[in-house]
Amino acid sequence: MERETSDADLVSRMRNGDERAFNVIYERTSSPVFRFLLSMSADRAVAEEALQETFLELIRRPEGYDPSRGQIRPYLLGVARNKLRRHFASVRRVEEIPEDSPSETLDPFEHLDRSERVAALRQAIGSLPEAYREAVVLCDLEELSYEEAAAALGTAIGTIRSRLHRGRALLLKKLAADRGVLSESIR
Repeated sequence: MERETSDADLVSRMRNGDERAFNVIYERTSSPVFRFLLSMSADRAVAEEALQETFLELIRRPEGYDPSRGQIRPYLLGVARNKLRRHFASVRRVEEIPEDSPSETLDPFEHLDRSERVAALRQAIGSLPEAYREAVVLCDLEELSYEEAAAALGTAIGTIRSRLHRGRALLLKKLAADRGVLSESIR
């Protein structure tokens, strides 16, 4: 029965002290929020801390969620994003990769087995500039719609589309470059 309850109803019940309503929200959303945080940070401890802070924010300020803007998952992803940004601002960790156009004809996974592919993909995603990484993680890994990703990031749908396009292109370039390094180390 709780599975059928809307996010707005659960948050309303939560505001009135219903702990079970919070637990349902947590069960529904904690996995995708954690995966997003882990993909964005590439650090399990950082992701776990940001996840905890995200849900504490919901407990402290449930009025921050506006049901008229959609489901709670994009809202929580936006909160998680802000928690992660604050963390990285405090440690001043920034990585950049060149923004040249990738070659679309290369198969970056040609010589890799599955575990190497996953590791290469995670590393490549982690090396994307934050704005592109967010779009790729939300749309491609978390399978959010453009609308949901835009709500989570507080930006326009067109911005999500352009960041996703650019992020995918950079990701392909990074994976293609890594392919050359990996194939040299295999020999």
